[in-house]
Amino acid sequence: MLGKIYITKNSAKMIEHFAQSPQTDKIFSRDEFKVDDVKGVIKEAYMAENFQKKIILEAKNFNIYAQNALLKILEEPPKNIYFIIIAPSKSIFLPTILSRLIVEVIKEKKEKTQIELDFTNLKMEDIFNFIKKHKFKSRNELNELIFAILRQSVESGIDLNTKELENFEKSVVLSSLNSKGYTILTNLLLIIYNKNRK
Repeated sequence: MLGKIYITKNSAKMIEHFAQSPQTDKIFSRDEFKVDDVKGVIKEAYMAENFQKKIILEAKNFNIYAQNALLKILEEPPKNIYFIIIAPSKSIFLPTILSRLIVEVIKEKKEKTQIELDFTNLKMEDIFNFIKKHKFKSRNELNELIFAILRQSVESGIDLNTKELENFEKSVVLSSLNSKGYTILTNLLLIIYNKNRK
C-alpha cells in the first residue's frame, strides 16, 4: 500500500491521532503546501529506514505545482515509507494524485442540539428569553431546534398527544417555507408549558 488521503474538516484531531502513534516519524503541517515543502518531504522520505515510516502531509490547500512535485514519490515511494495526506476537501487534488492513493472521507459526528430549558418546570420568562436568543436562526438551525425540543420533551417525560406531535411536523414544514422562527418556537414551547400546567 502506497498511502492514503484522509478528507476531514477536523484536521487537528487527525494530526493529534497520528502524533500519538509510535510509527509516525514526521508531520508536515502547512496552510498551503508548496514546492519547497515537497522538497522537505522528499528529503525526509529518502532517509533510510529499516521499519515502516509514516510521513504525514496536512494542509488546507496543496497547490498544483506541489502536487505535481509529489507525483513521482507517491507513485514509487522509497522502501518502508508510507504517506498520509490530510485535507479538508477532495476537490483540491488533481486526479493523478487521487488515483495514486486510497481516499477516505471522515464523517464528522454531529453533536445533538441541547435546549437550555427545564421542560418539567417551564416558565414564561424562560420561553421569552429562549425565543429572544434564537429568533433569527437559519432554516437548518431552526429545524435542529424543533427536533431538539421534541426529543428533550420526550426525555423529560412529557406525554405529547397526536395533535401536539402534528404541530411539530407542521413546524418543520413552516420552517422550510421560511416562516418566522419566533412564531414556530413560541407555539412549540407553549404546548410544553401548557402540558405542565394541567
